[in-house]
Amino acid sequence: MGNRAGRGADRPALPPWLLHGSMLVSAMLVSTSFPVGKAITPFMDPVLLTLIRFCLAALLFAPYVGRRFGLANPGLAALGRYSLVSVALVGFFWLMFLSLRYTNSLHTGVLFTMVPGISGIYSWFLLRERLGLWRILALLLAMVGALWVIFAGDMEQLRALQFNRGDLLFFGGCLLMALYTPLIKLLHRGEPMAVMTFWILVTGCGWLLLFTLLNPPAPLFGPVPTRVWAGIAYLAVFTTIITFFISQWATLHLGPTRVMAYSYLYPPLIVFIDWCLSGALPDLRTLAGVLIILPAMYVVQRGNASTGR
Repeated sequence: MGNRAGRGADRPALPPWLLHGSMLVSAMLVSTSFPVGKAITPFMDPVLLTLIRFCLAALLFAPYVGRRFGLANPGLAALGRYSLVSVALVGFFWLMFLSLRYTNSLHTGVLFTMVPGISGIYSWFLLRERLGLWRILALLLAMVGALWVIFAGDMEQLRALQFNRGDLLFFGGCLLMALYTPLIKLLHRGEPMAVMTFWILVTGCGWLLLFTLLNPPAPLFGPVPTRVWAGIAYLAVFTTIITFFISQWATLHLGPTRVMAYSYLYPPLIVFIDWCLSGALPDLRTLAGVLIILPAMYVVQRGNASTGR
């Protein structure tokens, strides 16, 4: 395992501004997927929507990958590696949609704050990634800040939460999502990241098709509005191809835990997007949560960009 963790040490160092700037762009794009998804899911089953999103992303990315690197069959061993990564992603989406039949987005938002910490545990076990005491404390502080934003400073709501079987399903999805970035670093074999991203999308389509057959979506009644297809196209390009590529590329240089820690920025970024769309300023209690997250993120992200130390 030590050799696996050490593979990234031989990569040329990249400017920290490029790595962290790219991850900020990725976090912003992911945050836009929430209002877009909320606007289009009433018109289409979420699992079917995710299948179409992955398939469209693979089809749109194929010409670029084919022209630059070729689309030859990578072989069973490589397809096995890509399938392990994609099943973590697809399993998360599938369990998320399944869990929302029994729970709500507030509960799932709370549980998702555990993902970076779980990812850190996986990274220590699989890659021997050392976080250090200060980074662990900063991860915990960032989690508190994210929860503060989710509940707008009213932590009594957190204490009043009563978890159910839907929450257990979503927690299973969080365990899979936390594996995503550690598996990227563990299973990367030096191929161009665009190639790895493409085949993760392709194998993800296979998993989604299997899950769709196991749990058939509700049939579509009537034509799907044009804005829904436009929303799916946006999700496929900006919050699938681009964000998958950035997060997988950055994982090789920053390490899995630091990349996954950017998910703590989703709640404040969603608040910012909502402010831009509605013009309604967030209250001071919500802003207090943002002020908790930002210094905690600085501590998590500081250090050598290439080694993660």
